[in-house]
Amino acid sequence: MTPTSTRSRQRRAPITARQEPRAIPTRALPPTPVRSTVGHDMAAPPGRTAFSRLVERSTALAEAWAPTTARVLLGLVLAWFGYHELVAPGLWTGYVPVLSATAQASKLLVLAHGWVLLVLAVALVAGVAPRVAAMIASLLLVEIVISLSASGGLSDLVLRDVGVLGLSVSVIGAKRPRLLLRR
Repeated sequence: MTPTSTRSRQRRAPITARQEPRAIPTRALPPTPVRSTVGHDMAAPPGRTAFSRLVERSTALAEAWAPTTARVLLGLVLAWFGYHELVAPGLWTGYVPVLSATAQASKLLVLAHGWVLLVLAVALVAGVAPRVAAMIASLLLVEIVISLSASGGLSDLVLRDVGVLGLSVSVIGAKRPRLLLRR
């Protein structure tokens, strides 16, 4: 071997634990700007603003209370319609399928329907078996949507009841609801 080949091998040899690596010259970097901390929480990680913390808190609050809010609002809607069916059943007999609006049987069916809605509303608002009450309400609402669609086609009443049906389905699937009456 020639002396030049030995030197080139020494230059290219990997750095071992005993050898110190050579310092690589670097250029000076410009100084990073300092952010103002006025009005910001010093404990917060960088990049989090007061608005993002507010959004996170609001989201956590909504996740915790949304199932209960949906259940109570569904109960209030059912109570409203149940009450009006009990107070003025004659106004509702036109919605009874197959029977004449002037028939006594249609008035009795409206009264029975009003009582069922009112009982479901009380169960939902009080938190007594809310999933069972929401399932029964969903079945009633499916019946209402089908009968309204069959008799009058797609209308604002049908779409309203589809929205209430969606609310009742969301109550069925709610996880960790609050304010329930349990044994």
